[in-house]
Amino acid sequence: MKRIYLYFKERTEKGEFTSRGIQILFFWGLGLFSTIWFLVRVIPKPSRASYPCMQTAAPLMSAFVMYLLSFTGVWVSLRQLREAFRNRKVVVGVFAFAGFCFFGALMLVENSTDMLAQTFLPTREPRMAWGKNNPVGEAKGIYPGRVVWTHAPGAATWKKGEGFWFEDRWNNQADADWLLNQSLLSLTGEKKEKAAWKSLFIYFNQQHDKGQRGYKKGERIAIKINQNNTFSHEDCEQLNASPHLTLALLRSLVNDGGVPQEQITVFDASRFITKALYDKCHAEFPGVVYLDNEGGNGRTQSTYTADAIPYSTDNGRLARGLANCALEADYLINMALLKGHGGQGVTLCAKNWYGVTDINRDFRKNQHNNFNQDRGGKPRYMTFTDYIAHKDLGQKTMLFLIDGLYGSEKVNGVPSGKWKMSPFNGDWPCSLLASQDPVAIDAVGIDFLSAEFPRMADVDYCDMYLVEEALADRPLSTTFYDPERDGTGVGSLGVLEHWNNPEEKKYSRNMGKDIGIELLYLHK
Repeated sequence: MKRIYLYFKERTEKGEFTSRGIQILFFWGLGLFSTIWFLVRVIPKPSRASYPCMQTAAPLMSAFVMYLLSFTGVWVSLRQLREAFRNRKVVVGVFAFAGFCFFGALMLVENSTDMLAQTFLPTREPRMAWGKNNPVGEAKGIYPGRVVWTHAPGAATWKKGEGFWFEDRWNNQADADWLLNQSLLSLTGEKKEKAAWKSLFIYFNQQHDKGQRGYKKGERIAIKINQNNTFSHEDCEQLNASPHLTLALLRSLVNDGGVPQEQITVFDASRFITKALYDKCHAEFPGVVYLDNEGGNGRTQSTYTADAIPYSTDNGRLARGLANCALEADYLINMALLKGHGGQGVTLCAKNWYGVTDINRDFRKNQHNNFNQDRGGKPRYMTFTDYIAHKDLGQKTMLFLIDGLYGSEKVNGVPSGKWKMSPFNGDWPCSLLASQDPVAIDAVGIDFLSAEFPRMADVDYCDMYLVEEALADRPLSTTFYDPERDGTGVGSLGVLEHWNNPEEKKYSRNMGKDIGIELLYLHK
């Protein structure tokens, strides 16, 4: 279903369907098929409505059903209007005429010729739980609230339909190294990577009452990557962590950060470390531990500690165990992806922690209780706040990264397409976001995604978890955030702010204020 949808979507956007007959046939065929498919799957099990295939079918089903309703309304109204005219029933005639106008206008919008345009063209600006340039929360970092955005055009050049997006021929390793290098230097204000890593370690240890010291021999670092769309150790076409950016991070951490290979773990405890990523990184850093859910083929299998995250409130059947590689690490690095996600709207740094829990690697058997925001924007408890507040997850993280080499509107599948917004202008984003502030970096990620993909599934109020994080000590939901259930509450976890507009991309610190987010842009 999804492949059919994407095939016709691409050709519609290119203007290839010009024949009215083909458009009408396409409308009725795909609309009827989408409706039947959705009803057959969702009625027996309503939770399937959140599945990616159902999110694909829903827009076409809605357009088709609206067309049928409007057509029926016009037909019934005309019949009533004719009868009222014959029998001189003025009141009935007025209502019939009003109905004809209403359903007629609706049909003009939802007619078969324009159905695809209504489905695919940009819609209204997504609704957010927090306003623009209205910073809230306590900014974190050497430079508080700083988010570095590095952009290297040409770093990613994949052509759809020609091999895998992660192949070397489509990705420039030198550009990936540059993205990581410039992010570290700009985040810390240092001129050399070695000094940048030292600054990051010192800041982290100061914040955790460990004194003004850098990395100490024997300490372990675990890097959480996002391998959500993997099903075995074999490569697949879907968007996961970039092998090139992962290698760039390892190069910098080992060669400049001074961390021995044996003290580093690259992991996704819930999924698989696939061949392309493993082969590329292992060839250069064979001493690094590559850990995934299954183990074997050179990978280490994840183990867990039960009930390591009991959550601040009853969270249903959501997984409560945490991977031991995170619990035993002295530092964490969160390397997320720039993607949308049905249900929650986005998957960035906060949701990346879900892959540390002891979930079933079969996503159909996972429990996603309390992940989703309230659809009307009402404050509520948010699981992601517990992840960022937990002592062995967000509070153990020294660096947050968002891989935006490709980016994608949907959580599943290949990269959804090249980006239209400036400065990408029809190219892949070829970007990396970096910050020490977990709230600020996800706020910037949401601004990028919601501006580029305003029709993204469940995008409305997708920033609600950031409101709760920024105000964790006094949240709008009135939740007492205490993810370890030890009776100790948490303070603000970072600063939230939305930019002024997608063209200027300005936050408060970019406007000369001493509050909020600073987005620092570097272009190669």
